[in-house]
Amino acid sequence: MISKEKQLLMLERMIRIRLFESAVIECHKAGEIIGAVHTYIGEEAVAVGACVALNDDDYIAGNHRSHGHPIAKGGDISKAMAEIFGKEGGYCKGKGGSMHLADFSIGILGESGIVASSVPIAVGAALAAKIKGEKFVSMVFFGDGASNQGACHESMNLAALWDLPVIFVCENNQFAVTTSYKDSVSAEHVSDRASAYGMPGLLIDGQDALAMYEATEEAVSRARNGDGPTLIEGLTYRYEDHSLGLAAVRRGAYRTDEEVEKWKKKDPIDLLKEKMITQNLITDSEVEKITENERKYVEDAVEFARTSPYPDPSQLFDDLWSDPIN
Repeated sequence: MISKEKQLLMLERMIRIRLFESAVIECHKAGEIIGAVHTYIGEEAVAVGACVALNDDDYIAGNHRSHGHPIAKGGDISKAMAEIFGKEGGYCKGKGGSMHLADFSIGILGESGIVASSVPIAVGAALAAKIKGEKFVSMVFFGDGASNQGACHESMNLAALWDLPVIFVCENNQFAVTTSYKDSVSAEHVSDRASAYGMPGLLIDGQDALAMYEATEEAVSRARNGDGPTLIEGLTYRYEDHSLGLAAVRRGAYRTDEEVEKWKKKDPIDLLKEKMITQNLITDSEVEKITENERKYVEDAVEFARTSPYPDPSQLFDDLWSDPIN
């Protein structure tokens, strides 16, 4: 039985991600955010269910669609929003933008726009844990498209070979930009590949935060006990297109409105809320209060981003390399 406290935490963080991403969309439309933005709306249960099963000192790494991951791990949404705005108050002082949010204090190693490039980074963190004899685990989120990259296969093979404490979480949101995973993955499911590496492979309903939590908790236990990695595939769906303002997908040629609406009927926030209400763990009025609190939290983050200055051009090359003298 998952405790009421953890279920409340999951609900709060999923609502936070949804409102955060909705605010990002509005700011992007208003021209306050420049460049490509990949939103996480619809997939919240994968990151939240997985991250709540981790400790603060466990590591996560993400991908280009990675606002949800640091928020799910407990990241500072004001710093995250400022970074997306390209402002100095952001996590990377405005130099990383939407695809690069990092906070080592709570184990967020960062993300990358290069498909599958975070997978070997997470494996490297797991290798460090094993070499140093420490008990933290490493987790990496990647998409169905990234599952076909060589870096992903090589990382899984090495992790299994060396029994590294790493958890591979494939967020199968059905499409790599506009290509269905059914047209690019030879197996029926990405998780089917796990047996070839000699690790467990779990296929999970990615709209169910509780199912994701339980699967991750089991994988974390295996990793901490020295039993090696696990591949978890969360079947999920992004409500928005691959990225905001991408003309190639606005035509809607690769999926139908009916398909999107079908998935929205399995909305991860609604599913968790309904389960908690059924179990008398929460009431509708309490959900409304949580939502309003999170809305204010997000509004404050937007205001912080708007008022934070842009980095000065003189800082352009700062933080690009370590200073061997100082």
